[in-house]
Amino acid sequence: MKALTKTNFNFPGQKGIYHGKVRDVYNINDEKLVMVATDRISAFDVILPEGIPYKGQVLNQIAAKFLDATTDICPNWKIVTPDPMVTLGIRCEGFPIEMIVRNYLCGSAWRAYKNGDHTICGIDLPDGMRENEKLLHPIITPSTKAEIGSHDENISKEDILAKGLASPEDYATLEKYTLALFKRGTEIASARGLILVDTKYEFGKHDGKIYLMDEIHTPDSSRYFYAEGYKERFEKGKPQRQLSKEFVREWLMDNGFQGKSGQSIPEMTPEIVKNISERYIELYEHITGEKFEKEVDENLTKRIEKNILDFLK
Repeated sequence: MKALTKTNFNFPGQKGIYHGKVRDVYNINDEKLVMVATDRISAFDVILPEGIPYKGQVLNQIAAKFLDATTDICPNWKIVTPDPMVTLGIRCEGFPIEMIVRNYLCGSAWRAYKNGDHTICGIDLPDGMRENEKLLHPIITPSTKAEIGSHDENISKEDILAKGLASPEDYATLEKYTLALFKRGTEIASARGLILVDTKYEFGKHDGKIYLMDEIHTPDSSRYFYAEGYKERFEKGKPQRQLSKEFVREWLMDNGFQGKSGQSIPEMTPEIVKNISERYIELYEHITGEKFEKEVDENLTKRIEKNILDFLK
Protein backbone atom coordinates (compact mmCIF):
# COMPACT_ATOMS: atom_id res chain seq x y z
CA MET A 1 0.00 0.00 0.00
CA LYS A 2 1.39 3.36 -0.99
CA ALA A 3 1.26 6.34 1.33
CA LEU A 4 -0.30 9.67 0.37
CA THR A 5 2.30 12.34 1.16
CA LYS A 6 1.19 15.24 -1.03
CA THR A 7 -1.91 16.66 -2.68
CA ASN A 8 -2.36 19.58 -5.03
CA PHE A 9 -6.01 19.66 -6.06
CA ASN A 10 -7.88 22.50 -7.75
CA PHE A 11 -11.53 22.51 -6.69
CA PRO A 12 -14.35 24.80 -7.87
CA GLY A 13 -14.33 27.97 -5.75
CA GLN A 14 -10.89 27.22 -4.36
CA LYS A 15 -9.30 30.33 -2.82
CA GLY A 16 -6.10 28.83 -1.52
CA ILE A 17 -4.33 25.81 -0.05
CA TYR A 18 -2.33 25.36 3.13
CA HIS A 19 0.09 22.46 3.47
CA GLY A 20 0.46 21.71 7.17
CA LYS A 21 2.70 19.16 8.83
CA VAL A 22 0.14 16.42 8.22
CA ARG A 23 -2.95 17.97 6.62
CA ASP A 24 -3.55 19.76 3.34
CA VAL A 25 -6.32 22.30 3.79
CA TYR A 26 -8.27 23.78 0.87
CA ASN A 27 -10.24 27.03 1.25
CA ILE A 28 -13.51 26.89 -0.70
CA ASN A 29 -15.03 30.34 -1.30
CA ASP A 30 -13.85 31.53 2.14
CA GLU A 31 -16.80 29.56 3.53
CA LYS A 32 -15.74 25.95 3.82
CA LEU A 33 -12.52 24.03 4.33
CA VAL A 34 -11.60 20.68 2.81
CA MET A 35 -9.07 19.02 5.10
CA VAL A 36 -7.15 16.07 3.66
CA ALA A 37 -5.41 13.95 6.28
CA THR A 38 -2.31 12.78 4.41
CA ASP A 39 -0.03 9.95 5.49
CA ARG A 40 2.76 12.38 6.38
CA ILE A 41 4.16 12.06 9.90
CA SER A 42 5.95 14.70 11.93
CA ALA A 43 7.91 14.67 15.17
CA PHE A 44 9.82 17.43 16.95
CA ASP A 45 8.10 19.80 14.49
CA VAL A 46 9.88 18.10 11.56
CA ILE A 47 8.11 16.24 8.75
CA LEU A 48 9.72 12.81 8.45
CA PRO A 49 10.81 11.60 4.99
CA GLU A 50 8.51 8.56 4.72
CA GLY A 51 4.72 8.45 4.74
CA ILE A 52 2.84 5.93 6.88
CA PRO A 53 0.18 3.90 5.02
CA TYR A 54 -3.35 4.23 6.48
CA LYS A 55 -2.25 6.88 8.98
CA GLY A 56 -4.37 9.58 7.34
CA GLN A 57 -7.42 7.34 7.32
CA VAL A 58 -6.88 6.46 10.99
CA LEU A 59 -6.56 10.10 12.04
CA ASN A 60 -9.51 11.31 10.00
CA GLN A 61 -11.87 8.56 11.10
CA ILE A 62 -10.98 8.82 14.80
CA ALA A 63 -11.37 12.60 14.68
CA ALA A 64 -14.73 12.31 12.93
CA LYS A 65 -16.02 9.87 15.55
CA PHE A 66 -14.96 12.10 18.44
CA LEU A 67 -16.28 15.25 16.80
CA ASP A 68 -19.64 13.52 16.48
CA ALA A 69 -19.43 12.30 20.10
CA THR A 70 -18.87 15.78 21.56
CA THR A 71 -21.38 18.01 19.77
CA ASP A 72 -23.34 18.36 23.04
CA ILE A 73 -20.27 19.98 24.65
CA CYS A 74 -19.39 22.53 21.99
CA PRO A 75 -20.02 23.19 18.30
CA ASN A 76 -17.38 21.89 15.91
CA TRP A 77 -16.38 22.64 12.35
CA LYS A 78 -17.24 19.28 10.76
CA ILE A 79 -20.00 19.09 8.14
CA VAL A 80 -19.23 15.76 6.43
CA THR A 81 -16.48 13.21 5.75
CA PRO A 82 -16.77 12.63 1.98
CA ASP A 83 -13.76 10.29 1.97
CA PRO A 84 -12.05 8.17 4.65
CA MET A 85 -9.12 10.62 4.55
CA VAL A 86 -11.11 13.85 4.24
CA THR A 87 -13.26 16.09 6.41
CA LEU A 88 -15.17 19.06 4.98
CA GLY A 89 -16.35 21.73 7.34
CA ILE A 90 -16.94 25.34 8.31
CA ARG A 91 -14.07 27.77 7.77
CA CYS A 92 -13.16 29.42 11.07
CA GLU A 93 -10.58 32.04 12.04
CA GLY A 94 -8.34 30.01 14.31
CA PHE A 95 -6.97 31.21 17.62
CA PRO A 96 -3.14 31.25 17.34
CA ILE A 97 -2.82 28.90 20.30
CA GLU A 98 -3.23 25.22 21.02
CA MET A 99 -5.07 24.26 24.19
CA ILE A 100 -3.02 21.43 25.65
CA VAL A 101 -4.42 19.60 28.66
CA ARG A 102 -2.40 17.18 30.79
CA ASN A 103 -3.41 14.77 33.54
CA TYR A 104 -0.06 12.97 33.92
CA LEU A 105 3.56 14.13 34.04
CA CYS A 106 5.20 12.72 30.93
CA GLY A 107 6.57 13.58 27.50
CA SER A 108 7.99 17.07 27.06
CA ALA A 109 6.60 18.17 30.45
CA TRP A 110 8.51 15.37 32.18
CA ARG A 111 11.69 16.11 30.24
CA ALA A 112 11.54 19.74 31.41
CA TYR A 113 10.62 18.75 34.98
CA LYS A 114 13.50 16.26 35.13
CA ASN A 115 15.86 19.08 34.14
CA GLY A 116 14.71 21.21 37.06
CA ASP A 117 11.88 23.24 35.52
CA HIS A 118 8.94 22.64 37.84
CA THR A 119 6.79 25.41 36.37
CA ILE A 120 4.92 24.90 33.12
CA CYS A 121 2.93 27.68 31.48
CA GLY A 122 2.85 29.57 34.77
CA ILE A 123 1.59 26.53 36.71
CA ASP A 124 3.79 25.30 39.57
CA LEU A 125 4.11 21.53 39.88
CA PRO A 126 4.92 19.86 43.24
CA ASP A 127 8.51 18.82 43.91
CA GLY A 128 9.38 15.13 44.00
CA MET A 129 7.11 13.97 41.20
CA ARG A 130 8.01 10.97 39.06
CA GLU A 131 7.62 10.21 35.37
CA ASN A 132 4.06 9.24 34.39
CA GLU A 133 2.66 10.28 37.78
CA LYS A 134 -0.94 11.46 37.79
CA LEU A 135 -1.45 15.13 38.55
CA LEU A 136 -3.87 16.30 41.24
CA HIS A 137 -6.21 17.43 38.46
CA PRO A 138 -5.96 18.11 34.71
CA ILE A 139 -4.02 21.29 33.89
CA ILE A 140 -4.16 23.43 30.76
CA THR A 141 -0.71 24.23 29.33
CA PRO A 142 -1.23 26.18 26.10
CA SER A 143 1.31 26.62 23.33
CA THR A 144 1.64 29.05 20.48
CA LYS A 145 1.07 27.67 16.98
CA ALA A 146 4.37 27.69 15.09
CA GLU A 147 5.04 27.74 11.39
CA ILE A 148 6.46 24.59 9.76
CA GLY A 149 10.08 24.10 10.79
CA SER A 150 9.63 26.15 13.95
CA HIS A 151 8.90 24.85 17.41
CA ASP A 152 5.67 25.49 19.27
CA GLU A 153 6.34 27.50 22.42
CA ASN A 154 4.65 27.10 25.80
CA ILE A 155 2.72 30.17 26.88
CA SER A 156 0.85 31.07 30.06
CA LYS A 157 -2.75 32.20 30.29
CA GLU A 158 -1.51 35.58 31.49
CA ASP A 159 0.69 36.03 28.43
CA ILE A 160 -2.11 34.96 26.08
CA LEU A 161 -4.34 37.67 27.52
CA ALA A 162 -1.55 40.26 27.67
CA LYS A 163 -0.69 39.69 24.00
CA GLY A 164 -4.33 39.78 22.94
CA LEU A 165 -4.25 36.26 21.46
CA ALA A 166 -7.71 35.76 22.96
CA SER A 167 -10.05 38.01 24.90
CA PRO A 168 -10.72 37.18 28.58
CA GLU A 169 -14.26 36.12 27.65
CA ASP A 170 -13.13 33.91 24.78
CA TYR A 171 -10.33 32.37 26.82
CA ALA A 172 -12.78 31.48 29.60
CA THR A 173 -14.87 29.66 26.98
CA LEU A 174 -11.79 27.89 25.59
CA GLU A 175 -10.88 26.69 29.08
CA LYS A 176 -14.43 25.47 29.75
CA TYR A 177 -14.62 23.59 26.45
CA THR A 178 -11.11 22.14 26.86
CA LEU A 179 -11.76 20.64 30.29
CA ALA A 180 -15.21 19.32 29.29
CA LEU A 181 -13.84 17.70 26.11
CA PHE A 182 -10.98 16.15 28.07
CA LYS A 183 -13.43 14.75 30.61
CA ARG A 184 -15.49 13.17 27.81
CA GLY A 185 -12.36 11.79 26.12
CA THR A 186 -11.21 10.35 29.44
CA GLU A 187 -14.55 8.60 29.96
CA ILE A 188 -14.55 7.11 26.45
CA ALA A 189 -10.94 5.96 26.80
CA SER A 190 -11.64 4.41 30.21
CA ALA A 191 -14.49 2.36 28.76
CA ARG A 192 -11.95 0.92 26.30
CA GLY A 193 -9.33 0.11 28.93
CA LEU A 194 -7.22 3.15 28.13
CA ILE A 195 -6.08 6.27 29.99
CA LEU A 196 -6.21 9.59 28.13
CA VAL A 197 -2.95 11.08 29.39
CA ASP A 198 -2.82 14.38 27.54
CA THR A 199 -4.13 15.94 24.36
CA LYS A 200 -4.51 19.20 22.48
CA TYR A 201 -7.46 21.07 21.02
CA GLU A 202 -7.65 23.89 18.50
CA PHE A 203 -10.49 26.38 18.33
CA GLY A 204 -11.61 29.13 16.00
CA LYS A 205 -14.46 31.58 15.48
CA HIS A 206 -17.13 31.78 12.79
CA ASP A 207 -19.77 34.50 12.87
CA GLY A 208 -18.70 35.36 16.40
CA LYS A 209 -19.16 31.80 17.66
CA ILE A 210 -16.36 29.55 18.97
CA TYR A 211 -15.95 26.18 17.26
CA LEU A 212 -13.72 23.19 17.92
CA MET A 213 -11.52 22.68 14.85
CA ASP A 214 -9.11 20.17 13.37
CA GLU A 215 -8.58 16.75 14.92
CA ILE A 216 -9.57 15.49 18.36
CA HIS A 217 -8.29 12.59 20.48
CA THR A 218 -6.18 11.06 17.70
CA PRO A 219 -2.74 9.49 18.27
CA ASP A 220 -1.16 12.58 16.70
CA SER A 221 -2.78 14.94 19.18
CA SER A 222 -3.11 12.68 22.22
CA ARG A 223 -1.27 10.22 24.39
CA TYR A 224 -2.91 7.09 25.77
CA PHE A 225 -1.70 4.56 28.35
CA TYR A 226 -3.15 1.08 28.80
CA ALA A 227 -5.06 1.18 32.10
CA GLU A 228 -4.18 -2.43 32.88
CA GLY A 229 -0.78 -2.54 34.53
CA TYR A 230 -0.43 1.24 34.83
CA LYS A 231 -0.13 1.26 38.64
CA GLU A 232 2.29 -1.67 38.79
CA ARG A 233 4.54 -0.21 36.08
CA PHE A 234 4.50 3.20 37.72
CA GLU A 235 5.42 1.84 41.14
CA LYS A 236 8.31 -0.15 39.64
CA GLY A 237 9.50 2.80 37.56
CA LYS A 238 8.92 0.94 34.31
CA PRO A 239 7.85 2.62 31.03
CA GLN A 240 4.11 2.60 30.46
CA ARG A 241 2.51 0.68 27.62
CA GLN A 242 1.14 3.45 25.51
CA LEU A 243 -0.66 4.18 22.30
CA SER A 244 0.49 7.53 20.95
CA LYS A 245 3.05 9.08 18.67
CA GLU A 246 5.50 9.14 21.57
CA PHE A 247 6.95 5.80 20.44
CA VAL A 248 8.02 7.52 17.20
CA ARG A 249 9.71 10.31 19.20
CA GLU A 250 11.44 7.72 21.39
CA TRP A 251 12.72 5.83 18.35
CA LEU A 252 14.09 9.08 16.93
CA MET A 253 15.75 10.03 20.23
CA ASP A 254 17.26 6.55 20.56
CA ASN A 255 18.79 7.17 17.13
CA GLY A 256 20.18 10.61 17.98
CA PHE A 257 17.47 12.89 16.58
CA GLN A 258 15.46 15.51 18.48
CA GLY A 259 14.94 18.03 15.70
CA LYS A 260 18.00 20.06 16.67
CA SER A 261 20.33 21.75 14.22
CA GLY A 262 22.92 19.42 12.71
CA GLN A 263 21.04 16.22 13.57
CA SER A 264 20.04 13.76 10.85
CA ILE A 265 16.79 11.85 10.71
CA PRO A 266 17.55 8.10 11.03
CA GLU A 267 16.68 5.82 8.12
CA MET A 268 13.02 4.86 8.06
CA THR A 269 13.22 1.30 6.78
CA PRO A 270 10.14 -0.51 5.39
CA GLU A 271 10.02 -2.45 8.67
CA ILE A 272 9.94 0.76 10.73
CA VAL A 273 7.22 2.23 8.49
CA LYS A 274 5.15 -0.96 8.74
CA ASN A 275 5.51 -0.99 12.53
CA ILE A 276 4.34 2.63 12.82
CA SER A 277 1.37 1.91 10.54
CA GLU A 278 0.36 -1.08 12.64
CA ARG A 279 0.58 0.96 15.85
CA TYR A 280 -1.76 3.59 14.42
CA ILE A 281 -4.26 0.91 13.41
CA GLU A 282 -3.95 -0.65 16.88
CA LEU A 283 -4.91 2.64 18.50
CA TYR A 284 -7.89 3.06 16.17
CA GLU A 285 -9.25 -0.35 17.13
CA HIS A 286 -8.66 0.18 20.84
CA ILE A 287 -10.14 3.65 21.10
CA THR A 288 -13.16 3.02 18.85
CA GLY A 289 -13.82 -0.60 19.74
CA GLU A 290 -14.22 -1.29 16.02
CA LYS A 291 -12.14 -3.21 13.52
CA PHE A 292 -10.22 -0.94 11.17
CA GLU A 293 -11.30 -1.40 7.57
CA LYS A 294 -8.41 -0.60 5.25
CA GLU A 295 -9.47 1.47 2.27
CA VAL A 296 -7.19 -0.10 -0.31
CA ASP A 297 -6.90 1.91 -3.50
CA GLU A 298 -4.11 2.02 -6.04
CA ASN A 299 -4.80 5.66 -6.80
CA LEU A 300 -5.58 7.47 -3.56
CA THR A 301 -5.34 10.91 -5.16
CA LYS A 302 -7.92 10.10 -7.82
CA ARG A 303 -10.35 8.56 -5.31
CA ILE A 304 -10.08 11.51 -2.91
CA GLU A 305 -10.53 14.08 -5.65
CA LYS A 306 -13.63 12.31 -7.02
CA ASN A 307 -15.25 12.00 -3.58
CA ILE A 308 -14.68 15.65 -2.76
CA LEU A 309 -15.92 16.85 -6.16
CA ASP A 310 -19.05 14.71 -5.82
CA PHE A 311 -19.90 16.52 -2.61
CA LEU A 312 -19.02 20.01 -3.83
CA LYS A 313 -21.28 19.72 -6.90
